[in-house]
Amino acid sequence: MKAVLCHSFGPPENLSAADIPSPPLEDGQVRIAVRACGVNFPDALMIQGLYQFKPAFPFSPGLEVAGDIIEVAADVNELAVGGRVMATMMFGGFAEEVVVPAATVLPMPDGMSYEQGAGFCLAYGTSHVALTHRARLQANETLLVLGAAGGLGLTAVELGKIIGARVIAAASSPAKLELARSYGADDTILYTGENLRDRLNALTDGRGVDVIFDPVGGDIFDQAVRRIAWEGRYLVIGFASGRIPSLPLNIALLKNASIVGLFWGAYLQNNPRVIRESFLELAALFAAGVLKPHIHQVFPLDEAASALRELMNRRAMGKILLKT
Repeated sequence: MKAVLCHSFGPPENLSAADIPSPPLEDGQVRIAVRACGVNFPDALMIQGLYQFKPAFPFSPGLEVAGDIIEVAADVNELAVGGRVMATMMFGGFAEEVVVPAATVLPMPDGMSYEQGAGFCLAYGTSHVALTHRARLQANETLLVLGAAGGLGLTAVELGKIIGARVIAAASSPAKLELARSYGADDTILYTGENLRDRLNALTDGRGVDVIFDPVGGDIFDQAVRRIAWEGRYLVIGFASGRIPSLPLNIALLKNASIVGLFWGAYLQNNPRVIRESFLELAALFAAGVLKPHIHQVFPLDEAASALRELMNRRAMGKILLKT
């Protein structure tokens, strides 16, 4: 099979495509012929040696795929050859085949394309678990989404509106804010041209924001956390800016606020029921035509470096994908 390989830590341009043996199938696993794979920020961190998990060389990046089951282990009963599925993994998705535990495989809803499926699990799954399970966002609360047009941010805008919150979208360009509005944002903030703290103060009449969804970190965190409301919840999703910020703890004390982390993949090992229940809700919303995954660009598998560079330059609006 063809796979995109990382032989040493460095920039995306160091990746290379090669033919390698298909991985062996073990008990409890299924083999998937990959049709499309999602490109995510942890992929960019992993190939640079900046991620918390460092696979042995050589490895393929890639955390999520969509495709067809072509082989199942003898002890797997809930999945069958021919099933159209999505799957998540720690790495290895930038390849023509993956072998994964059956527990990490989800059936694709009817009407979902492989491209939509390859970008569905992590983006929608992360946002849904973050907003409903971790932050307990309620109707009529105020939700601030940072990086609101990215693969994660846009799903948070969309799901926030479905829950019934007032959504404030913050992003770095007018085009990104226009896309966020088309997905339901009530108000927008151009944080490259406006003072985030002052604008939030005006939009909330000084009350602050109930829930802040932050996949960006860095300088924008320093401004946003100071506009959290009484008993607000700050969702720490990631650090696309490249800087992990520090919190003045007096802010949490004075506002009775909560800093809430969300590492979606950890639920696969620690509490997979949360993932399953979340996915059932998301699949029903997709089947009803409520969710509309937004695809920024699809690259061929052997152009994985270009796909990662597009993501790292923060040009993406919605999901970037690879197609085998």
